[in-house]
Amino acid sequence: MVLLVVGATGTLGRQIVRQALDEGYDVKCLVRNFQKASFLREWGAQLVKADLTGPNSLPPCFEDVDAVIDAATSRPAEKEGIYDVDWHGKVALIQAAKDAGVKRFIFFSIYGAGEYPNVPLMEIKSCIEKFLEESGINYTIFRPCGFMQGLIGQYAIPILERQSVWVMGEAGAIAYMNSQDIAKFAVKSLKLPAAENATFPLAGTRAWGAYEIIRLCERLSDQRASVSQMPPALLRAIRKIAAFFQWTWDLADRLAFTEVSASGNVMDAPMDSVYETFGIDQREITTLEDYLQEYFTRILKKLKELDFESGKSAKKKVPF
Repeated sequence: MVLLVVGATGTLGRQIVRQALDEGYDVKCLVRNFQKASFLREWGAQLVKADLTGPNSLPPCFEDVDAVIDAATSRPAEKEGIYDVDWHGKVALIQAAKDAGVKRFIFFSIYGAGEYPNVPLMEIKSCIEKFLEESGINYTIFRPCGFMQGLIGQYAIPILERQSVWVMGEAGAIAYMNSQDIAKFAVKSLKLPAAENATFPLAGTRAWGAYEIIRLCERLSDQRASVSQMPPALLRAIRKIAAFFQWTWDLADRLAFTEVSASGNVMDAPMDSVYETFGIDQREITTLEDYLQEYFTRILKKLKELDFESGKSAKKKVPF
């Protein structure tokens, strides 16, 4: 089976590529920049150049492709906005896949996407779900609650660097999952009849609140966190100001998504039936404790080595 991975250089996409290659799939990666994606070629994947915002570039990527895993989404640093990539780009991608006769299309949405019609990214994800369901393509939709990888920049690094950790209002608990585990579900679904034309939530072993994560990071790093809270009213005010100017519309849309986590709603889902369907043992799923433990152990060891090396260099400079 030839698999096309879209968003292959991202947090989740690269894990999907690695998992698929390990399981013997022929993997193509749709990328915009060969240089930034060179590590995927070194792993054994084939790179095909295209852009979701350029529909005419998509059809050639589907040559000999049997299945698609779409893990792409717009990024804050990119000039293309949410509507360019996550709506128009995805519609074009699904249409190109259908025209090419692709046998399976796997799409990553967000848990609870249909419950927030006033949040652009959530609404777009929900609309793409419906578009894919009505496309006639054999599909599988996954709805992750959140990635553990995002917690490193949000909590771990600020605590290590003794900077403020920002908490948005009464942030609701989220059942984060390791992107490596999410990749296992995605690749396994390719040959699983029960996953055809079905939608599944993907939630970690338990939901964690912001302050629980902070306390865990404090314990693992042996450092105290400086916590700053942004009131929801202030967040909404910033969003309204950003929405007033055309060049900050995309920022306003992303701030609207931040309000979801600040709403206090819990993002978690029962997973027993999902584990049973995919034949995956819950004990194989990474816990947040283990994930952060591994990160802090590795980074603190590296910091000690750097401190040791700098100490040796300083001694060499002493003239007596």
